[in-house]
Amino acid sequence: MKAIVHFGSTELEGLSYKDIDMVQPGSGDVLVKLKASGLNHRDLFLMKARTEQDAPLILGSDGAGTIVEVGEGGDKDSIGKDVILNPTLNWPITDEVPELPVILGSPSEGTFAEYVVVAAQQAVEKPAYLTWDEAGVLPLAALTAYRALFTRGELKAGQHVLIPGIGSGVATYALLMAKAAGAHVTVTSRSEYKREMALKHGADLALDSQEDWSKALRGEKVDLVIDSIGPATFSKYFDVVKSNGRIVTFGASSGDVIQFPIRALFFPQISIIGTSMGSSEEFAAMLRYMKEHAIRPVIDRMYPLEETVLAFQRMKNGEQFGNIGLIMGQN
Repeated sequence: MKAIVHFGSTELEGLSYKDIDMVQPGSGDVLVKLKASGLNHRDLFLMKARTEQDAPLILGSDGAGTIVEVGEGGDKDSIGKDVILNPTLNWPITDEVPELPVILGSPSEGTFAEYVVVAAQQAVEKPAYLTWDEAGVLPLAALTAYRALFTRGELKAGQHVLIPGIGSGVATYALLMAKAAGAHVTVTSRSEYKREMALKHGADLALDSQEDWSKALRGEKVDLVIDSIGPATFSKYFDVVKSNGRIVTFGASSGDVIQFPIRALFFPQISIIGTSMGSSEEFAAMLRYMKEHAIRPVIDRMYPLEETVLAFQRMKNGEQFGNIGLIMGQN
């Protein structure tokens, strides 16, 4: 089978398109012939951390396709079923958070390939209203956005949400989901193009990341901040979040260490809340929510599997608005 394998170097230099041995499902597993998969910033972080000595690995956490084989003792009636993959492998119950969530695409082999083996319970019925491309790019980013907004952020209709750094898959899903919930949504970006696209997709206000947010908001405060950036913008949140407001953070694209005056946190009694991925329960709830509100992923661009390096270059350069995906053959 054809696959994108990372080996022998760090970052994008380690990616190669090659023939590898066909994967086989074990007991309790299914073999999925993939139609499409999606890129995530997680893949870039993993490639950067890998060394020349690491074993070959197929990255990729997102995917959708058709079950073509089941392992020993599996349900043969599931063969031919169109599925979308739940990428979080060890988190069935929302309130029972694992110390470290295990995600498809490292350490297990991922979805940048024509076929992937997953546990049967990870292959969930594909929402019929989604195209293969839409289903393929959906899982990890949409799950992360859903948990950040609703489980951890406790978003309610009428509240004001700030989404800095609009354009990524998670941020774009957060925009669409928050608007469906009846929230007022403000986004930020350095890119005029991304600000315009956010307004086109329902944002109420789009700010330049470099401007004075308090002034632009005319003194209005936000109830919830959905943060994926970290230190580059974190201190600015305290200028615009309400007393008793929430900052939900799931990313660190600008670094790991943040600094802010502690009084800015405890006097207004602001909550800083961590989140990451989501449970199987939340994955099912997210799919129901998207179907109920007819939310479709915003696809920036799809690439053939053999052009995965070009796809990642676009992501690394921060050029996309929405999801970047890969196509396995003709859909």
